[in-house]
Amino acid sequence: MPASVEFSADQVRLTITRTATSPFLSRHDLLLTMAGPGSCSLYVDLFPNTGYASRRNLYQAGAGVLYVVGQFDARVIDVPHCTVTLAEFRALDRFVTFLGSFDENEQKVWAYFPANQRAELPFEKR
Repeated sequence: MPASVEFSADQVRLTITRTATSPFLSRHDLLLTMAGPGSCSLYVDLFPNTGYASRRNLYQAGAGVLYVVGQFDARVIDVPHCTVTLAEFRALDRFVTFLGSFDENEQKVWAYFPANQRAELPFEKR
């Protein structure tokens, strides 16, 4: 099931599609799709959900730079250059703006929650 958000100022649309991999357990593959300015279009596999770890927080990290951060992985999206790269958590800028999160709602439906609808949730330390 896909969930999307669009930022017209950056001319970018992000979609994370969550696909179940087990009929019995909370296991999912996650695919990040970016549609940016011009003909920019990218598809990137994110770290799979191996048990209640699907949520991805979205941050603005500067002009045209977004972070998609999960429990076990982080991606840096450079909109003007049409790139998505895997990053180490310690390499991420700490002075960012929380934009929202991709997560399940109360009915277990995959959705995007803007920051004005739901506050930033921390990830569990394991």
